[in-house]
Amino acid sequence: MGIIEFQPGRNDGSYLNVGVMRLWQERDHLAFDVGGREPGFERFVNPTQFALNAQTLVRRAADLALENRAGFIDLPSTTDFLTSQKPRPGYFWDNYHAGIAAGLTGDTSTARRRLDQVLAEDAFALWMIQAQESARQLHALAEEPEAFRDWATKATTSCRQQLKLQTGEETAASGSYWS
Repeated sequence: MGIIEFQPGRNDGSYLNVGVMRLWQERDHLAFDVGGREPGFERFVNPTQFALNAQTLVRRAADLALENRAGFIDLPSTTDFLTSQKPRPGYFWDNYHAGIAAGLTGDTSTARRRLDQVLAEDAFALWMIQAQESARQLHALAEEPEAFRDWATKATTSCRQQLKLQTGEETAASGSYWS
């Protein structure tokens, strides 16, 4: 799902956050799995100046959203991106998302390797323990593509419901991979 956020700062004005959220991780809040804060802060000086700066922010947000949409147009391109990225030190979710994407496209060995890396992390918080339990389930399902897809469909449906988004059927009917 593409996300664009115009975020206020300590001073009057706005930051711009643009990114992508993976819906196969059950959450009740928005998260930037790819992307995030763009450089700069548009400070409010007066209404005329800020209206022009806000238009610039909106154009930049639209351009970045279109780049994300082009880069993640379907599951194979998303999988290629996620599995080609070297996991960032201290960023638990890189291997998790790459493992799920690989499993959904039938790349069992990459899915298991990435999920093994998730399981090897020292779980110091409840959210990590929960993610590792999902990784354990998915690792076991890697040889069963239909069961793996069923797990991802249920997780995605749950996440969409928690975020109060259209259901998967409504999205499929609209013909869009993107929310």
